[in-house]
Amino acid sequence: MSIEIDPDWFVDEAITEETRAFVARFVEQVSNLPPTHTIPPEVTRKARDDGRGVFPSAGPDDGSHWHEFENGRLRISPGIPGRGVYLHVHGGGWTLGRPAHYDRLNQAIAAKTGLTVASVEYRLAPEHPWPACLEDCRSAAVHLIGQKPFGEGPLFIGGESAGGHLAALLGLELRGMVAGLCLNYGIYDLDLTPSAAQWGSRSLVLSTPTIQWFVGNLAMNAEARRAASPLHADLAGLPAALFQVGTFDPLKDDTLMMAARWAGAGNETDLAVYPGGIHVLDAFDIEIAAQFHARQAAFLNRVLG
Repeated sequence: MSIEIDPDWFVDEAITEETRAFVARFVEQVSNLPPTHTIPPEVTRKARDDGRGVFPSAGPDDGSHWHEFENGRLRISPGIPGRGVYLHVHGGGWTLGRPAHYDRLNQAIAAKTGLTVASVEYRLAPEHPWPACLEDCRSAAVHLIGQKPFGEGPLFIGGESAGGHLAALLGLELRGMVAGLCLNYGIYDLDLTPSAAQWGSRSLVLSTPTIQWFVGNLAMNAEARRAASPLHADLAGLPAALFQVGTFDPLKDDTLMMAARWAGAGNETDLAVYPGGIHVLDAFDIEIAAQFHARQAAFLNRVLG
């Protein structure tokens, strides 16, 4: 199946004044901050838990709660019982982040689609190297499929950045059991695509050294990295997928290449690229973030029918 690529996505003139001003402010904000890869993970985790740093505070919020099962727990943002479940896998380079940080965003997905959003709590690197994070995500998916704790209805899976990577791997493993995937600015080649490898040290949330540090925290050898890189997998027979990324994201090539391969394997493919969008663009109160969230909700509702 073909995908639509708008050449205007990639020209400087397509960046709105609002986005341009946002990026300038963001660069100024982070100019005096040490790069993420130079800080112990526990320090960054504590800062995010306390609502400090460059990202807006997004949880924990009232309206979401924990659901425990035999092999783990899920952070639930309730939808309409029986409508279906969206298994959310959070980002943070497999090293940072918690499900409760996404309460606000996941409650919005539930409100717009009726899906119950279940965000999986998975073990983080480097304390828990590969494949601990994938094992925990797999256990959550198996629980949702087998036990159906939120009623009948299709299963969707999605995530951002490292969560997009894990969501893609779950989609591969659960071929035929997933209705759709939302793969947002994910990393799909753990040996780095050209845009990630060539980005350099400039930090717009991510930089090449930070990406390399995140991957290094997984403690994988070359063979394991290749096996865990969805870009190199057999993509036949997979569900509809939405791919979203900004043009100022070091992982831009991951999304463009993965979407092309997804479509080339005959799968339904939806691609959206946001001019001037940085990594984690959807976390901020700007118009392209609103477009991002609207596109995702529209995709989920369309596949739900």
